[in-house]
Amino acid sequence: MTQSNVDQDERPLFPALVRGWCLRCPGCGSGPLLRGYLKVRDTCPVCGEELYHQRADDGPAYLTILLVGHLMAPLILWVFIEFRPDPLTLASVFSVGTVALSLFLLPRLKGAMIGLQWAKRMHGFGSRA
Repeated sequence: MTQSNVDQDERPLFPALVRGWCLRCPGCGSGPLLRGYLKVRDTCPVCGEELYHQRADDGPAYLTILLVGHLMAPLILWVFIEFRPDPLTLASVFSVGTVALSLFLLPRLKGAMIGLQWAKRMHGFGSRA
């Protein structure tokens, strides 16, 4: 493949990431990406883009743990130092917050990773122009 063919076939990265974050097909941005909470559709019902190529695997879970840990740990420390709540109250509130944030981020990060793979033509996404 020549350099001009590669340039013509470039897919924009940022829109693909945003579409994936919004749980939409990275190709058209209209069709739903997921069939359930984390189950990726085989094809987009709107544009027919094949999505079964994706290999998100453990990446979204790792990123979710990384983000939630880096957000919640300093927040827990700050709340404890500033307000000195009862430890049981602190643990209860932040447990619920951590689980809620994790459940919110996990499918969105999976969608963004699929968008990244689609834009970079990774894992079989490159076979279709």
